[in-house]
Amino acid sequence: MTDQIPDDIDELIPASHISLSEPPAQKEACIESLLDLLVESGRVEDRQGALDALLAREAETTTGVGMGIGIPHAKTEAVSRPSLAFARSESGVDFGSMDDQPATLIFMILVPKEGGEDHLTILSSLSRALMHDDVRERLHAADDESEVQDTLREAIR
Repeated sequence: MTDQIPDDIDELIPASHISLSEPPAQKEACIESLLDLLVESGRVEDRQGALDALLAREAETTTGVGMGIGIPHAKTEAVSRPSLAFARSESGVDFGSMDDQPATLIFMILVPKEGGEDHLTILSSLSRALMHDDVRERLHAADDESEVQDTLREAIR
């Protein structure tokens, strides 16, 4: 187990896990579109199992953390290694955040069921990085997937 996000951002969130196209406006459809990025890259062995875990987590409490950020996440046997996906939205997706602001930066975290420590490490490292205005601004302004990766690589230390 580690105490920080894996050093290799390209392993955790390869370009194929990043969508700069407008995601669906409804929360569940947005979650499914992010999940499909991970399915298409071969990271998810059981799409329905992963979706069920994500939706069960959403039912527990909001994953809208405020400041325009949504971080749907789950531990599931449907994946064998930690994976992160990203989408951004111009109009925003309602993740039920405490500040009532829609999420415009959406990260999905999926980790293996036994990867509880990794799950918390990724979630806390990402959350800390996203508290900084400049990080959020750079993610909104990124022209391509490599700029998203570069921003995350610099922000998550």
